[in-house]
Amino acid sequence: MLAKLMSLFLLGLIRALTGAQARWYGCPPKAEQRIYFANHQSHADLVMIWAALPEELRSITRPIAARDYWTKTPFKQWITTSVFNAVYVDRERKGDEDPLQPLVDALTSGDSIIIFPEGTRGHAEEPQPFKSGLYSLARKFPQVVLVPAWIDNIQRVMPKGEVVPVPILCSVTFGAPIVLGADEERRAFLDRARLAVIALRDV
Repeated sequence: MLAKLMSLFLLGLIRALTGAQARWYGCPPKAEQRIYFANHQSHADLVMIWAALPEELRSITRPIAARDYWTKTPFKQWITTSVFNAVYVDRERKGDEDPLQPLVDALTSGDSIIIFPEGTRGHAEEPQPFKSGLYSLARKFPQVVLVPAWIDNIQRVMPKGEVVPVPILCSVTFGAPIVLGADEERRAFLDRARLAVIALRDV
């Protein structure tokens, strides 16, 4: 009950601050298993894209959250587990552990996920080169639909060094799905996926 109330509160707050506009360009919102992959400029990205999804998709879609940041305090950990149902990932490889395993487990169980293939936040106008995780997941789960997304303006809501959010109109544009080619090489696919995200910037 508390998680549901917090979910409604956060949705209202996010929409008041950002508008949280969702623009579906090239694919409609649909309850099918998907990997949404987007540019990454703020810790608020996962919150923004979560808020932009319709309620029926939020319930089946899990954002990826960096464990070291989102478990720093009991409150952050509660929000990401109880409200967002996030999948925690470690940004640093630990021994022989596969950092993608939590994502593989989520997809195997039938969830959709939201990932940021840059790995870390960027501050340039365009995303940094994509890391190999998206390619590995696309090969492992060819039946899962790959949907690019562009998150616009979210980095201006909470400028670096500020503690009070600034109301700024933001949007998430979802593009046409892409498909990994049968013989497509890793870097070619990742570059094409990155360009699919960038192409949504001016839509």
